[in-house]
Amino acid sequence: MNRLLPLLAFLLAGHTGADEYTHKYKAGDKVDLWVNKVGPYANPQEAYEYYILPYCAPDTRHHPDNEGGAFNALKAHSIGEALGGHALRHSGHDLVYPNDSTIGETGVLETCTTKPLDAKQVALFAQAAQDQWFYQMYVDDLPVWGMVGEMLPDLDAAKGEKFGSDLSHLEEAVARHEEMGGELKPYVYTKRTLKVSYNEDRIIKVDLTSDPASLTEVKLGTSLKFELDIQWTKTNTPFHFRFDRYLDHAFFKHQIHWFSIFNSFMMVLFLMGLVALILLRTLRKDYARYALSHGRRDVESGHDDDDDMDEDVDENGKPLMDNEGRPNVGGPMTGVEDSGWKQVHGDVFRAPKFLPLLAAILGTGWQLVTLGLGVVLFAVAGPLHGEVHEERGEVLHAILVFYSLSSIVAGYASGSYFKLYFATTPAGRSKGGSGGGATQWQLTMALTVLLLPTILAGVLSILNGIALMYGTIYYIPFLAMLKLFFLWVFVSVPLCILGTLLGRHAKLGGKKSDPFPCRVNAIPRPIPDDIPWYGVPANLIPFAGLLSFGSIFIELYYILTSLWNYKFYHVYGFLLGVYAILILVVCMTTIIVVYFCLNSENYLWQWTAFYSGGSTALYVFLYSIYYFAFKTSMNGLVQTAFYFGYMLLISLGLGTLCGTLGHWSASKFVRTIFQNVKVD
Repeated sequence: MNRLLPLLAFLLAGHTGADEYTHKYKAGDKVDLWVNKVGPYANPQEAYEYYILPYCAPDTRHHPDNEGGAFNALKAHSIGEALGGHALRHSGHDLVYPNDSTIGETGVLETCTTKPLDAKQVALFAQAAQDQWFYQMYVDDLPVWGMVGEMLPDLDAAKGEKFGSDLSHLEEAVARHEEMGGELKPYVYTKRTLKVSYNEDRIIKVDLTSDPASLTEVKLGTSLKFELDIQWTKTNTPFHFRFDRYLDHAFFKHQIHWFSIFNSFMMVLFLMGLVALILLRTLRKDYARYALSHGRRDVESGHDDDDDMDEDVDENGKPLMDNEGRPNVGGPMTGVEDSGWKQVHGDVFRAPKFLPLLAAILGTGWQLVTLGLGVVLFAVAGPLHGEVHEERGEVLHAILVFYSLSSIVAGYASGSYFKLYFATTPAGRSKGGSGGGATQWQLTMALTVLLLPTILAGVLSILNGIALMYGTIYYIPFLAMLKLFFLWVFVSVPLCILGTLLGRHAKLGGKKSDPFPCRVNAIPRPIPDDIPWYGVPANLIPFAGLLSFGSIFIELYYILTSLWNYKFYHVYGFLLGVYAILILVVCMTTIIVVYFCLNSENYLWQWTAFYSGGSTALYVFLYSIYYFAFKTSMNGLVQTAFYFGYMLLISLGLGTLCGTLGHWSASKFVRTIFQNVKVD
């Protein structure tokens, strides 16, 4: 393990300048202005490198004609930044940290002029104006945004008395022109003002504004003169508050958000009450009935009906007494056979179908549970180590670390689960227990190692191909892929194999040789066909998933808005609370589903329990379709493929996580009820 951590750090590390790392400057220090991306505002993943547009290089020391210039130089990125689609390049602008003795604002005007635009360059600017392209820049890790241009009528006509020479009413001018059926033309902002506010040796705030009066029509053969006015101003705002202006507190801490948490909490109370009713009343009554039935085995009777059996216990499950105060075991229902869920005691712990596959899925699920909890707790602890939303790629970086280290959890969970049930299979019986079946063990280990990475690699390869075909920056560079491969091969795979071996040799039964409270019959019991609708798993599973989805769908809206609508998600306390509520709801609903199935004498509960929790993923994906159609303006193949590709992965991951939690709760429930019954 001591060797794994340095390797992990090497594979994930990026390189950052000392001043940008400490965020401290002194007078005369160079401050870098980085340009990140440009693309349609409606399509977050359809982003291109900034200088795909024919912007010119500023006339500074960084100009390409000057030796040692840094214009368009690619900034070193961590693997988290690379996976997040960041491609920061030096803007070529020369920012110098001001002296504390500077009074008022200091301004530096940097200019450059393009060569006459050819047809291709005109088409690029025209497309940027028509599709509402925006660009993103960074100063000291603080992002700023601006629009490339606008589609406008003839500005000579718009600069009339009605609108003013400063064009401060562009929208009104455009609306009036469209009403008249006029043609819109592409215009580009050529003058921008970058205002940097600082407090002693720290940069606190960065604002970027585009001057509407600088809008210039893009024409063939026209040369565009671009200006950047760099201004420095002092502020008293503390450094640790500098990112607050990017956080939409009014949106994320709205009353609806609080109400959704309260509503989900009430749902948890309701479900816990329902499960308590099953455990404390229904099962208690069942135990009393079964105790009476065993007490009557020596008394002859011709009745065999569950309804009559109910007559011998009260509503609390206690047996009725005769006139002498003794349990009424000689009533009309003497000699009743077991019925309901106790009838399947010889099959309920039988190995499920496709045992290696289910073991691998559950192992992956426990890895995702650990991963999710670890990342959320890491984000909640942001005040201790730095807020994760303030650093590019920090969340993705944390996900990679927790995924790699939690691989041992996946291996142990799958290995121990396979060992638990392998002894009940024909192969396990023939080889004298759980020690045989080397081929099945190898299959379980291979599936655990390969299942999730294969799905991820398949989907991301398709998206990577689309990104490369369209030239966007949201592709995974070869070096990043190489790092991910080494991370998987040298960290994740060994830990997963180690966990599987530990699970294979784990003592699961404690002091008992048999880990189950009931013996498994050699011959499977037939499952009845004539069962009520509420005993059919296919009828219950959708309701379980709907309740689980209902507990998280409000939070899901906030998460999707953060992912696809340029908002910084920062309410990690809410997320942790919803995560806990989801766990409870999934566990409660799965227990109810499994109880109804067992009561219908259907002992195939393992896959039913997994599907019960995992069905939440179906509703999440359906909601993502609704969100795409009605809450966004996304369009085009690139954005559509990325949106549904990512949402498919998110849904599958959440479904595996919830299915694992559902299976775990059902397993605890089944063990609890069967270890408290008397079996002949």
